[in-house]
Amino acid sequence: MATLTSQYSLVEQAKRIDPSGNQARIVEVLNRKMGSMLTEAPWIPSNDVWTNKTTRRASLPAGSRRRLNQRISASVSRTTEILDVIENIEDWCEVDAMLIDSMPSPALFRAGEVDAFIEGLGQTFASDLLYADSNVDPDACHGFAPRLATLDSRFVIGAGGTGSDVTSIFIVTWGQDTAYLIYPKNMAASLGVIHEDEALVTSETSDGKMRVYRDHFQIRGGLVVRHPRAITRYANIESAGADNTFNEDDLISLINNMVKGPGTRMYCNETILTQMQIRAKDKNNVYYTPGGNALSGEPPLYFNGIPIRQFDREILLNTETAIS
Repeated sequence: MATLTSQYSLVEQAKRIDPSGNQARIVEVLNRKMGSMLTEAPWIPSNDVWTNKTTRRASLPAGSRRRLNQRISASVSRTTEILDVIENIEDWCEVDAMLIDSMPSPALFRAGEVDAFIEGLGQTFASDLLYADSNVDPDACHGFAPRLATLDSRFVIGAGGTGSDVTSIFIVTWGQDTAYLIYPKNMAASLGVIHEDEALVTSETSDGKMRVYRDHFQIRGGLVVRHPRAITRYANIESAGADNTFNEDDLISLINNMVKGPGTRMYCNETILTQMQIRAKDKNNVYYTPGGNALSGEPPLYFNGIPIRQFDREILLNTETAIS
């Protein structure tokens, strides 16, 4: 396997110049569908710098039946606190100034690298929103999967699959009182995504100095679930074969148990979306409705009125381990 380094070589430069001597147009085969989650979810500043505290109602007063001349005890409500962390994903791009200045279009070269870095960091953050566990890695945000890691037949339902070749559907109701993404409260101008063009600078290491074009990238974000019924998971769906695969009956039960609203979205990968579309060919199946023009951003399919958003299986995995 080839080793990738953090430096751009003359070989890499040659690959980016086409036979006519012009800047080559790069085919971005590594770009991934990320379910529109990063763009359609509300982004709200945290109520602390690197964390966000959510106060939930844990219990309500029930009252007591009282007879004449009978005293009763006073009741109180109870609350619980949920603390969500914000993660910081960071990277640098430094390219030898001589290499960039010798390109047919230095500005085009640099703009392409900016796109690549933002796409790459965005994929990391999208994956973390699904699977990162702050209890295991304190530097990570707390994603959907660790919050929904146990089957309970209500908010986490399993399809019966086993092993490490299963996948999930996540259903989220986005909103200020349900679930949303957060960024540090002092970063309102950038909404948690930072690109700093430091332009031409001198890079100095123990090996010496070099003039480079430098860019700095950061994504600072996390996930808040204010309402526990705002997220659900249809887990343990076999990604291949005919047994323990997707079943609409399980999905209907899951949807009816959760809080829904205009911000409700369903997230799956292409494996499950393909199974859904094949089932949608049955005209008697009234739960599926087709979408509109995909170029306009409208999803290709709705289930029970909920838009279905597609992740690539490199982000929403077909290799999850079955939960119990």
